[in-house]
Amino acid sequence: MAGYLARRVAQSVLVIWGALTIVFVVVRVIPGDPAALLLGPTATREQLARTRASFGLDRPLPEQYVSYLLDVARLDFGESVRLGGPAMSEVLQRLPATLSLAFAALALTVLVSFPLGVLAARRPHHVGGRLISVLSLAGQGMPQFWVGIMLILLFSATLRWLPASGFTSLQGLIMPAIALSLPFIGWLIRSVRSGVIDELGKDYVRTATAKGLLDGTIFYGHVLRNTLIPVTTVVGLLLGIFIGNAVIVEVVFAWPGVGRMLVDAIEYRDYSVVQAAVAVITVVYVVLNLAVDVLYTYLDPRVRFQEGG
Repeated sequence: MAGYLARRVAQSVLVIWGALTIVFVVVRVIPGDPAALLLGPTATREQLARTRASFGLDRPLPEQYVSYLLDVARLDFGESVRLGGPAMSEVLQRLPATLSLAFAALALTVLVSFPLGVLAARRPHHVGGRLISVLSLAGQGMPQFWVGIMLILLFSATLRWLPASGFTSLQGLIMPAIALSLPFIGWLIRSVRSGVIDELGKDYVRTATAKGLLDGTIFYGHVLRNTLIPVTTVVGLLLGIFIGNAVIVEVVFAWPGVGRMLVDAIEYRDYSVVQAAVAVITVVYVVLNLAVDVLYTYLDPRVRFQEGG
């Protein structure tokens, strides 16, 4: 187990390093001068040169990269050229809004997907089971930005039941959470349905039935428990996926989270904020992924042995 954990931690560190390196290169490939955007069209050459030097943008790229990695190792992502404060502090101030949206979307996904997935599996040929399967497939194919716009048009512009944007009330959380979770609700319904159907077809179910065990005992005591093992790992990964996918939904609903901040930072070539935001999203995703892998090896030790641990 210790060897398996060491390998997964080493892989996680490599993933974080790769993500930080890619975002460092990408933000410098994007056309545009952060100093010119910050100072405006009336800035003189001297002012532009002084601003670039103050943020280290006048140094050669390899030198900037080495300095960047050394600063990251000290958790220093530099100053925001647009906001003025430390980039990481600005990102962390927005993180609670993104986390609240991600947790709300996760709760909605689990509460809707599990009962509908189980119902669709237990009644696969019933009209209700078929309807759930069709709707889950349709929901899985809906783009999040389109769902968000449709929700705003219906519940905000037409019915005036919910606010179109804002982070001030629980009502403001409803539509962004639905838009973020809807494609994954369909995905998880199908995962639960296929998992339950697969378990119901196994020999131990037929053996238990032949021994006279009650249907409810077999289903809730064995089938559902075995189905929950792989599905639980998927649910753990969903939180990281929601944090990473929140960018589009936060822009559509003007949600004050890390995703919207990232889009604004890219527009203003605010390199420090972009790098800090990507680092936070990457670390959260990698840590959740690692935690899910460890949980999975605990629930199913065969994975650990297959990995050579």
